[in-house]
Amino acid sequence: MSANLLDVEQLDKLTGIFKILFNLPDFELTDDLSAKDVPGWDSFNHVNLIINIEEEFGIQFTNDEVGGMQNIGNLKTLLASKIA
Repeated sequence: MSANLLDVEQLDKLTGIFKILFNLPDFELTDDLSAKDVPGWDSFNHVNLIINIEEEFGIQFTNDEVGGMQNIGNLKTLLASKIA
């Protein structure tokens, strides 16, 4: 496993957050997916998403890190670096 990747359990947790928050039971994460691709992913739900991820994984993102997230691939890489 590459140092910038999440393991299966971590990826399942992350996917679960998206499924619940956006009410998409069949949701699958892909690295190039971004907010514009997910119904309901607006600025309010972006904040909820970040809070849920921080709480689930026991980490905290800086404002600059959150601002730099352009897609799921960026999010996964950053998350993996925080929990490594």
